Amino acid sequence: MKLGAYTACLHDRPLTEALGVLRDLELDGAEINSGGFLPAPHLPIAAVRSSHDAREEYLGQFAAAGIELTVLNCNGNPLHPDPEVRDKHGQDVLDAIELAALLGVRRVVTMSGLPAADPQGQLPSWTVLPWDSAYLDARDHQWNDVAVPYWRTVQARAADADVIVCVEMHPHNLVYNPATMVRLAEEIHATHVGAEMDPSHLFWQGIDPIAALGALGGLVQNAAAKDTRINEHAKINGVLDDRFGRVRPDEPGAVSLGGRYTLSRWPTSSSWDFVAVGRGHDVAFWSDFLAALGKIDPDMAVNIEHEDQELDRLDGLRFAARVLLTASDRD
Repeated sequence: MKLGAYTACLHDRPLTEALGVLRDLELDGAEINSGGFLPAPHLPIAAVRSSHDAREEYLGQFAAAGIELTVLNCNGNPLHPDPEVRDKHGQDVLDAIELAALLGVRRVVTMSGLPAADPQGQLPSWTVLPWDSAYLDARDHQWNDVAVPYWRTVQARAADADVIVCVEMHPHNLVYNPATMVRLAEEIHATHVGAEMDPSHLFWQGIDPIAALGALGGLVQNAAAKDTRINEHAKINGVLDDRFGRVRPDEPGAVSLGGRYTLSRWPTSSSWDFVAVGRGHDVAFWSDFLAALGKIDPDMAVNIEHEDQELDRLDGLRFAARVLLTASDRD
């Protein structure tokens, strides 16, 4: 099993320094951003496309650090009703397939995306509990008219390149749990589209990630190591807590999500938080999680994703790496 980290939390450092951080943490894999929500400071896209020599020079930086480039990441919303976002994010996924093939990388991670509820809609709409048939109508449009045609294109491109596109099951996307992942795979007759197992987004939905691995089996092609802590306020507001705040695009520290959209402000006294591996679930869980992944693929790439707002970047990575290495019996 390849234990590594997604380098988005190290975008303030040059690639060679970021790889040195991973090496010093005794990790052996890296996931690099190629587009979508985030920029790609660790991937010289034009150079990678330009020549074999440029690609060899780029990959040589990984070899020198003893780190394997295992995954490209382009999480975004390729189905967004706003064309300014949709066109870029949708193309980024297709470009990531091309870039992965050029670099000899077999995995690309992204999200399924989320369209509007109807053809005239201007904002994404998450339809998750269709107790009223109006929501079934919305869901039919989202899947049949928007998602399936796009993802058939992704499947065809990925098959031609022999690259696996791994869909992160992420709320506020059409694919957010095992059932929706299976639906996508069946709708597009997937051979080169599978699942990324990120347990953090399953925990707060009340899903057992290990049971989900059992249900998905070989559809799982990649994994993230990120934890979630359920807080006491979940007993009051539940996990569907909408007390997020608006962040203006011109505010200091605003994070763009494409176009005019920004990352919202997290609620105080939140119902749940993303935390470093081991701060939501103990080593015993992570040991069982890695073992379940190993039954699917003993060479699975598992990359730490740091989003713990209570720890700085290096402390969070260090904490997560130590727990993950202990859980894998490599400590």
